[in-house]
Amino acid sequence: MKVGLFFGTFNPIHVGHIIIANHFAEFSDLDKVWFVVTPLSPFKQKESLLSNHHRLAIANIAVEDYPKLETSDIEFKLTQPNYTINTLLHLEEKFPDNQFCLIMGEDNLKGFQKWKNYEIILQNYELYVYPRISDGKTAIELLKHPKVHLVNAPIVEISSTFIRKAIHDQKDVRAMLPPNVWNYIDEMNFYK
Repeated sequence: MKVGLFFGTFNPIHVGHIIIANHFAEFSDLDKVWFVVTPLSPFKQKESLLSNHHRLAIANIAVEDYPKLETSDIEFKLTQPNYTINTLLHLEEKFPDNQFCLIMGEDNLKGFQKWKNYEIILQNYELYVYPRISDGKTAIELLKHPKVHLVNAPIVEISSTFIRKAIHDQKDVRAMLPPNVWNYIDEMNFYK
């Protein structure tokens, strides 16, 4: 099975994340997309960052109606700070029958050469890149690399930061969140 890994804090997961992940699950050669929820770093405490447990619970709620979308808490169990290469190697060991690929925004591809062991990642894993509106240029050798696939996915410019601030400011952001996610956030009084 070919699995796309979509990494993030998902604080909170929103319709933009779901639209992109579902696009890859339905319109590429990926069989599934896993949201890999990144843990709270003990070195980077953020007041607005919900606990690992709550962000994973919200992500689980968000994907419950999408059979090709799943969540993963794999990074919660790995030594921190964690690097993508370590997660990939751990997943390969745990799920030897799966072929793992990375899903990332074009903005992340621009800084990809700064990642730990990026050459090994590029040698062994495919990268599926969705368009983002951002500054700077991506290295031509990355854009032309045979393992890098630029996918014409929808451009969704919704940010979790914007949503958190809007909730704090008592704005109605229901349209930016799956209904079951909004209900959970509202019931738990998150981000207020």
